[in-house]
Amino acid sequence: MIPNKIRSKKLSTKVDLTAMVSVSFLLIIFFMVTIELSKPKAVDLSLPDNDYHWTGTNCYRENRSMTILMGENNKLVSYMGILEAPMVSPREMNYGKSGIRQELLKRNKNMLEYSAQLGKYGRGITVIIKPSKKCNYKNLVDILDEMAIAKIDTYAIVNEFSPAESKLLASK
Repeated sequence: MIPNKIRSKKLSTKVDLTAMVSVSFLLIIFFMVTIELSKPKAVDLSLPDNDYHWTGTNCYRENRSMTILMGENNKLVSYMGILEAPMVSPREMNYGKSGIRQELLKRNKNMLEYSAQLGKYGRGITVIIKPSKKCNYKNLVDILDEMAIAKIDTYAIVNEFSPAESKLLASK
């Protein structure tokens, strides 16, 4: 008689992957959310074009440029063209719809009509925003909101003041 061998019990070869699938879906969702949240949020910036068009004594660019000087205590001074020979003389304004927003909308509308007559459609004003060191951050955010509301496509933030601009901001 041949001795009976004790055979070991064979276990099932099936592996339960439910937990691994759940963990992988959670990881995928986690990485998708973190990638979306880590994308930088920024304001679009369009730069002015390089074309000149002379109209009498003023350059087409001078017609298009508006400078906004920002000082302390919510002070806002704006002018059109260059300061030495402004097309619209410097004046102090307020923030909001009855102040700078109304001015931006009016100037941009006039420039869009003017540039359409020249055959250059869709070219509004170029705004140069100059915040002083005494200007607060809220005022800068407010003026950027005004740019978005007035649909001003071309603007730049410049922190350099000419001596005449510094004097103008101090006097007004």
